[in-house]
Amino acid sequence: MNEQQQDKIEAATFRRLLKHLDDNKDVQNIDLMILADFCRNCLAKWYMAEAGKEGVEVDYDQAREHVYGIPYNDWKDKYQSKATPEQMAAFEARQKQKSESK
Repeated sequence: MNEQQQDKIEAATFRRLLKHLDDNKDVQNIDLMILADFCRNCLAKWYMAEAGKEGVEVDYDQAREHVYGIPYNDWKDKYQSKATPEQMAAFEARQKQKSESK
C-alpha cells in the first residue's frame, strides 16, 4: 500500500465513522466518553487540529458542524439528552481511573 492509498483508506474510514455516529444518534457523547474516552466533540477538535497542521483554518464550530452533519446547537437541541445520574457517576469513575493510572 502506498501513502496515497493509505490516505484514501483512512479518509474513507473516517467518513464511515462519522456516518456510523450519525446513524446512531441515540448514543450520547457521555456514553462515548465513558466507554472510549472520546466523543464527537473530541473528533471535531482533532479535525480542527489536523486542518491547522495543513495550514487550513477551521474553527471549532465549523469542525463540529462537519462531525455532526448540522450545526452543533441544532444537533444538541434535537438529539442530546441530559446526562443521567448514572452516566455522570460512570463518567466521574472513568476520569478518576484515568488520573490514578498516570
